[in-house]
Amino acid sequence: MRDINERDKVSDPNYSFSQQHLIGLKDYSADDIRFVLEQAAYFREVLNRPVPKLPTLRDKTIVNLFYENSTRTRISFELAQKRMGADVINFSSSSSSVKKGESLKDTIRNIESMKIDMVVVRHESPGVPHFLRRCVDAAIINAGDGAHEHPTQALLDMFSMQQVKGPIKGQKIVIIGDILHSRVVRSNIIGLTKLGAEVMVCGPKTMMPLFVNELGVTVSHNLEECLAWCDVAMALRIQLERQKGGLFPSIREYHEKFGIKMKHLEKYPEMTIMHPGPINRGVEMDSDVADSDRAIILNQVTNGLAVRMAVLYLLSGRRDLG
Repeated sequence: MRDINERDKVSDPNYSFSQQHLIGLKDYSADDIRFVLEQAAYFREVLNRPVPKLPTLRDKTIVNLFYENSTRTRISFELAQKRMGADVINFSSSSSSVKKGESLKDTIRNIESMKIDMVVVRHESPGVPHFLRRCVDAAIINAGDGAHEHPTQALLDMFSMQQVKGPIKGQKIVIIGDILHSRVVRSNIIGLTKLGAEVMVCGPKTMMPLFVNELGVTVSHNLEECLAWCDVAMALRIQLERQKGGLFPSIREYHEKFGIKMKHLEKYPEMTIMHPGPINRGVEMDSDVADSDRAIILNQVTNGLAVRMAVLYLLSGRRDLG
């Protein structure tokens, strides 16, 4: 693990963080991203304390508005909010007036009338966080919208890379798997390229979006070529629930061509393995790879808590950490 101070820093001496929402990393400058990661480093140290709590958000009310199933992201946000003393309201569409036909706009306006400060939203449709920003005055944080963006996942991924590899600039990152349906890959490509990384995407041709060449990345369909080139290999989950037809012959064939195996760790000893979770063991990677000391997957989970604490702190308008 690298020294915590060996990381990307804000480059503009006159920089001032002015973002009011986190809809996507497309809206954030390179210095915005660096600043969030700097704050995350502070909160990562807080998590190592005997009592890993701060009263930073004790007078804030936050609604977690999840229209799509989630485990890691929802728990991570909720724990971050409670560690900072916020009042937390968890909304589930399955047990709400949505089932009675209430629109998203009416739902959020009714919630906001209860005097909330922030909304964390996950929705299966792209663009919902943008829509909510136009409807309410509360700060909006995108926890994943369709196959569009998942900005806090990308931020925690970049933070995790910094811990192991140092500054992002010049790092070679390959993202492997279901590029077509992944919101994680879009946010990561945007963030990593803004910080100066070289990014390659790898997977079956049927899992590549038409616009992938417009994102400033290299495209490959050869796993060996990619692993020989990269510093970090990030595998993505095959999102069968978003696929409308068979995009590859079989799980077995996918793993054979694009799964990371123990032989790859032996062949490329400097390569770090990442995965946003949940892992399909034996599909994106061998179980032994996921459990190896070269994989930082569980550390990504811990770092996700620190990153989300940083985002909540910054978008609450607080600047009093000292």
